[in-house]
Amino acid sequence: MHGEFKVPGGKLVVVDLEVRDGRIVDFHLAGDFFLEPDDALADIDAAIEGLPVETDAAGIAAAVRQALPAGAQLLGFTPESVGTAVRRALVTAPGWKEFSWEVVHEPPVSARMNLALDEVLTTRVGDGRRNPTLRLWEWNESAVVIGSFQSYRNEVDPEGAARHGFDVVRRISGGGAMLMAANSIVTYSLYVPASLVAGMTFADSYAFLDDWVLQALRSLGIDAVYQPLNDITGPHGKIGGAAQKRLANGGVLHHATLSYDMDGQVMTEVLRIGREKLSDKGTASAAKRVDPLRSQTGLPREAIIDRFIDTFTTLYGAVPGRITDEEYAEAEALVASKFATDAWLHRVP
Repeated sequence: MHGEFKVPGGKLVVVDLEVRDGRIVDFHLAGDFFLEPDDALADIDAAIEGLPVETDAAGIAAAVRQALPAGAQLLGFTPESVGTAVRRALVTAPGWKEFSWEVVHEPPVSARMNLALDEVLTTRVGDGRRNPTLRLWEWNESAVVIGSFQSYRNEVDPEGAARHGFDVVRRISGGGAMLMAANSIVTYSLYVPASLVAGMTFADSYAFLDDWVLQALRSLGIDAVYQPLNDITGPHGKIGGAAQKRLANGGVLHHATLSYDMDGQVMTEVLRIGREKLSDKGTASAAKRVDPLRSQTGLPREAIIDRFIDTFTTLYGAVPGRITDEEYAEAEALVASKFATDAWLHRVP
């Protein structure tokens, strides 16, 4: 069995192994990482040799860490990444290039319609009725998008939202609120089959699915990194955050919002950002938490989106795609039955 895992921002970890009598045998680790001392590679191989095939990624990482000699230096990979590569080998997980990808970038629709399209397209990928897809959002109204499990009254100041012209909507994924001022952010959604992230922990899958955008940002001169669980950051602060929803049919929605030009003062008047939220970010001001892409690149928002599309297309061989009339109709029906209803918006009061 063969497994690979590209560490986000790091190196490629490759494992080859066999399974005999329920245990891992003939195990070999390889990759373009750096490791000192040299013979620590044999220590890692020996640590995994003989482990039960049921051992999860955390258990494999623990075995590797325990076997490493004192002072060992792992550069570009971690014991956890070895565990992920092993699990992917055991479930024969496919890589990015084993799928036919489409990129969709269509005219603006409402925030509710964007949310409904997320659910519709994820469902269709899970059912096998659509190729895995990257979609860049466009919208024609400012909105606050709160996470599936957030409390409406705890997260949003309705008077502030109304004063600044922000509609309030709820998405199907967890995570925190997104302030989506018109033409001020870059939002994308990935609709992928669960097999792409098979063998990964949730934390690993977040970074794995956003690695391409880190490469795009670095090509624009931004030293972007992933900060677990779901933040994309730069030298001057947070750039954006990601969220996920996994459907029972095997479809995975992964979407992220990156700030292009955020008004920090407006954010504090529309969102109720509590002290506890700020304390774990190490900052005293909500306005300082956002690091706009415009200030770092000097580029129009459209140019950044073009670079995202070019990077994704080059990496994974994606082709331009479109949303069908049938998919739009299904999303419109879902807006009426779900995303535009008070029952959905206030499902967590």
